[in-house]
Amino acid sequence: MSAPAHDEFSALPRTPAEELELLTLDLLKGAARNFTQELTTTPIPSLYGVTDGKAVGTFVEGAFNTYIAERYKHAQGNAAKGIDFPSLGVDLKVTSVRQPQSSCPFRDATQKVYGLGYHLLVMVYEKVDDQEHSTSLLKILHVIFIDQEFTADFQTTKGIADILDRDGNADDIDAFLEERNLPLNEIGRRSLAERIMKEPPCQGHLTISNALQWRLQYGRAISSSASPDAVGLEDLVAQ
Repeated sequence: MSAPAHDEFSALPRTPAEELELLTLDLLKGAARNFTQELTTTPIPSLYGVTDGKAVGTFVEGAFNTYIAERYKHAQGNAAKGIDFPSLGVDLKVTSVRQPQSSCPFRDATQKVYGLGYHLLVMVYEKVDDQEHSTSLLKILHVIFIDQEFTADFQTTKGIADILDRDGNADDIDAFLEERNLPLNEIGRRSLAERIMKEPPCQGHLTISNALQWRLQYGRAISSSASPDAVGLEDLVAQ
């Protein structure tokens, strides 16, 4: 089944375009809360029977971008800019709770250590089909905001922190990066090791696979966001 249009969840403009408020990070977070509350209670016939996660993600992403555009001024993302809200440095990801993961463009290997270079807004849904009414409901279980400094790989950054805590040097870091199979040549790996000694990275919250297109897994971020001690991430709509 092809991806449904998101027109059925498109609200009418609330404010004339010239009077729209400039979108900020706090307003985006608040809008995400309101949007997901509305979405969770809105029957969506066009998603009935759809099993393709990409189609569901496309629907939600389109609906949320329309929701924001009708309420706030902002520079809309495009393929060239690569993220949904470039003026805020935020990319939107939509994923099923059954397998909370998505992909993102590979820029360079340092992203696994220092983060993707932008914030993530991750909407995690559970889809339920109503057979009696031939419609679907999307229950948004989590909206995780991950600060860009914490979008690195958990195991890689934890391993680095452990080495540094044991007074490790650049040779130890270099060897660790080689063991982790980061996509770097010998010169690039050594350069990164020396940078790490000067600029220790933050603890990442993602699981990032090595590939020409990063595969991001959010299971740890979802569970960690429930902790009051969580740093660099928050669940905006925890159920």
